[in-house]
Amino acid sequence: MTMVQLAVSYATSTSPVIAPEKSGQVTRQHYPNYKVIVLDDDFNTFQHVHDCLVKYIPGMTSDRAWELTNQVHFEGQAIVWVGPQEQAELYHQQLSRAGLTMAPIEAA
Repeated sequence: MTMVQLAVSYATSTSPVIAPEKSGQVTRQHYPNYKVIVLDDDFNTFQHVHDCLVKYIPGMTSDRAWELTNQVHFEGQAIVWVGPQEQAELYHQQLSRAGLTMAPIEAA
């Protein structure tokens, strides 16, 4: 055999490549949640902040709205809702249009 034939024989005689077996498990990844944050300011009244939270945040009770309103006032901000991005954007926009001072939406 010549040198060229040996090289061809060697190249074709290697064992086949076997792909790894696919896993039967599917890993589901959830979409990230986003935070809607109201900031303290010098022009919105407690009553207005409370009323906006009750009006625009689903399931918001009056008592919880007062707790969050006090947190905004005394701590400078409060996370008023956490959930999917599209809903977070809607609530953020509604509260902003109502005159509340809002932090940018951020991933939770």
